[in-house]
Amino acid sequence: MTELIENAGASLSGEAESLQTAVHAITDRARSASRQLARANRAWKDRALLAMGAALQAHEQLILKANSADLELAQAAGTSAALIDRMRLTPERIKALTAALENLASLPDPVGTVVRGQTLPNGLRLRQVQVPMGVVAAIYEARPNVTVDIAGLALKSGNAVILRGGSAVSQTNIALLGVIRDALEEVGLPADAVQSVDAYGREGAAVLMRARGRVDVLIPRGGHELIQTVVNNSSVPVIETGEGNVHIFIDQSASVSSAVEILLNSKTQRPSVCNTVETLLVHAGSAALPAVLTSLSAAGVRLHADERVLGLLPAGVQAELATDDDWAREYMGLEIAVKLVDSMDEAIAHIRRWSTGHTEAILSNDLSNTERFVAEVDSAAVIVNASTRFTDGGELGLGAEVGISTQKLHARGPMGLSELTTTKWIVHGEGQVRG
Repeated sequence: MTELIENAGASLSGEAESLQTAVHAITDRARSASRQLARANRAWKDRALLAMGAALQAHEQLILKANSADLELAQAAGTSAALIDRMRLTPERIKALTAALENLASLPDPVGTVVRGQTLPNGLRLRQVQVPMGVVAAIYEARPNVTVDIAGLALKSGNAVILRGGSAVSQTNIALLGVIRDALEEVGLPADAVQSVDAYGREGAAVLMRARGRVDVLIPRGGHELIQTVVNNSSVPVIETGEGNVHIFIDQSASVSSAVEILLNSKTQRPSVCNTVETLLVHAGSAALPAVLTSLSAAGVRLHADERVLGLLPAGVQAELATDDDWAREYMGLEIAVKLVDSMDEAIAHIRRWSTGHTEAILSNDLSNTERFVAEVDSAAVIVNASTRFTDGGELGLGAEVGISTQKLHARGPMGLSELTTTKWIVHGEGQVRG
């Protein structure tokens, strides 16, 4: 761990060629480690996951001390409360990370799973099996939990991973990486299965984005600017994760009490994350609007409402006029946009215009309405009568997630173990030749 901490604190001098050489050396070590991981069986990988979890608990104070230092710097710099919440680790959050690693160890190993197979009329025996990607890179910001989640997912799926966690939580990530690498060596797996380019800053991340042939897939996780920078500047194949401009539509048949409970959970449980609801659409025939607005206001949620909603505000509830910026915005805080709609057609049209394709939910007791909503809303996750906070790898039984993909190629929605694999065709013959 000491060596990693010293390296992470070192500054890189010299020309761009030296920087490229340094980052490429990391990718080469990752490639070598990935070949060793590809040969590791499930029991070996699971031992490593459990060792990682135990090490997080054993080094909790070291990790929390590093995290406190990062938080102090962030607060002094005027960082928003929502961002600081994403950066913060607590004993409870470290326990949750440990539990996620233990859960990953309990899940089936996707590597070697037969996707399909058959024997052809000419006697060739075919199997298409899942295999590791190889070297996975992840670029994210202000999310120390992602460091652990991605390391665990990569390990279980047989991949080496290179991380760029950003400067905001650099000391936390140094501590986490040191703990993880030591745990890997403890069980006889290569420490270089988990590495970071944080020591080389944004320039190092730029080299990583262009390391096509050295890195097999790159996953950005963060805000709009970070994701678009990676998508637009990478020559490495990218799985695009997206912002969460999440909608809930309350139709005229929805239970008022259930709507209030679901909406409060979706907005206030942890407002800084991407599966938090940002826009509420309420059918004009619903009786839920007064109770919903009152409950949100009482919970400290700032309301941005259209003109019709402003005219229906309950006593004591305040709101400001919503603009197009509000319909488009991912608040990631205690704010929400509210619109009254006259039909499902209008609700779906609003979602199609403003959604980022992450998660949308309908609250309804009308089966035909829910079926239509599910069929016509084109997002990575569509939820019926439940909180949007369930769009999460851990909650959906994936153990953890490397991110939530809003694209449609290879992976969509929360990405777990299977999404970090590709496939290989294995063909067995007995001397057949093609005629």
